[in-house]
Parts: sequence; structure tokens; C-alpha cells
Amino acid sequence: MGESNGKVGRGTNGGTVRSTRPLDAESRVPLYHQIFVILRNRIYGGEIAPGDLVPGEQDLCREFGVSRITAKRALNEMADAGLVVRERGRGTRVIKRPPAPAVTASIEGWLENISLMGLATEAQVLDFGYVAANEDIAAALELDRGAEVQRAVRVRSLDGQPMSFLVTYVPADVGRHYDRDDLNTKPLLHLLERAGVDVTSARQTISATVADAEVAGALSVHAGAPLIEVRRVVRDAAERPVEYIRVLYRPDLYRFEMSMQRVREDEGMRWATLESPPTGAGGPKALAGKTDGEAVMEGSLHD
Repeated sequence: MGESNGKVGRGTNGGTVRSTRPLDAESRVPLYHQIFVILRNRIYGGEIAPGDLVPGEQDLCREFGVSRITAKRALNEMADAGLVVRERGRGTRVIKRPPAPAVTASIEGWLENISLMGLATEAQVLDFGYVAANEDIAAALELDRGAEVQRAVRVRSLDGQPMSFLVTYVPADVGRHYDRDDLNTKPLLHLLERAGVDVTSARQTISATVADAEVAGALSVHAGAPLIEVRRVVRDAAERPVEYIRVLYRPDLYRFEMSMQRVREDEGMRWATLESPPTGAGGPKALAGKTDGEAVMEGSLHD
């Protein structure tokens, strides 16, 4: 494939054609899905307005240097996502009101609030049982390696679409207070509180990963699809870890936001996180004043 010159032109169906080809042929993510993500971002970014035509198959072939089949799959995925309507002989047009790009969660954890997520989502337990803690789990829960812990695997869905894949570990003495059926109907936080646990704080990290075959099947994405990865340790009032969770989110259905403000200190100016407005009753309070890149939050968690 030749080098692109970065020029922009009009396609045969009226859509804009860019000669750049921002695709990664070495990625585990299929080319058609990479094109889908790019086009979706153009819609939500305002480059392609509701009612406008998107580039057709031939235009996408030229822009990205892909086959007609790959271009067609990308447009079909756009239609399946409810972003466009494909009309024979008239092209592919953005619908008047595209679906919201994603559920938005503040970095401080406001959307982890049960009052909101409990009403909007449903959870299904895929696996439930007790296992011996490996080194990582034991370290997270501050237990001896090999200690018994409860392990549960769930999928949480939003409006019938799977949005997150959750794997939780709970100390066995806490987990014995509820069973698989309880997890199918109640948020884990409620079950922990019912067991007498006074949940007060949590610390989480956010990164990126890709879906393996198991997760891909559960989330209705292809293997290698990009995912948001959240790891969280939840503590009670005595600072005992009572839950370790790994959540994998579909980035097309979930995203994080952070509110920040420049503040002056003795060492100079720096960024500090702000307390986000609540999205439901009983939300957590953000800990303002944390350093760049550090996310610490307290309060109710829906997972």
C-alpha cells in the first residue's frame, strides 16, 4: 500500500473521503471493526451530522485500503449498532437521532451508584463457587495464599445489551451469607451490607485490555476487541478488604469522565479533581486534591 498524502475529497455518495488510513493491520481487532470505530467517532464528534450520508463501500475501500467485503462489514456493523440506515440505491445515512454513545461514569465513581445502575441494568451470574486464592487475589484481599474465597462471574446488561463482564472475589466467611440466586437479583453491595459488612471505601485502577474468547462471547464482541478494564478493592470500616473485582467494560457502552481544576499550592500550580454532581441519590463523595492520574473514590458501588 502506498503512503497517503492526507488530502480530503468527496466520495461518490457525497461522503467525505480521507486518503489517510489509520488502521493497524497487526492488531487483533479486525479491520472492519476499526473502521466502524472511526466512523462512529466521526458521528459523535460532529464530523458527520444526523441525516448525512457516510462514505460508501467504494469510498471506504479507497480511504482505508481495504477490500469491498471489509468495507461492507463495517457499514453493516454501523447499521446493527443503530447508527445508520442502509438504503438500496441511496447510500448509508446517519439516523436522525443516533443512540447515546455510552453510559458516562465520573472517575470519582458517581455512576457506580446503586440508585442509578440498579434500575438501568440487569446482571446474570455465569459462574459461582469457592476457590483457593492465588497470589494476586490473596494480595488484593490481604489473605494467605490458598485461603478460600468466593468467586463469581457475571455479565451486566444495559437495555438488553451486555456492557460489562465482572469477576468478583470475596472472603469465604463473607460470601457464605448469600448464594448464586441472590447475586442474580441483588447488587453485591446490598448483599455485603446484608451480611453485616460496613462498606466505606474502595480504590480502583483503570486501564485498557482486549477481549479473550470467553469474554468476547459473553459481551457479544469479537475476540481481540478493545475493552476498559477496572480493578477495584473494596474495604469495610475496619479497612479490611471485603471484595476484589475485575470489570471489563465495552467502550462503546461505557466511558469515564473526570472534572478537574487548576489549583495553586506551595510547590506551584497543579491539577486537582473536583467533586462531580451526583447522578442519583446516595452517591459517593470524591476525594478532591489527588494528584494527576490518581483516582480514589468512596461510597456505594453497583457491582
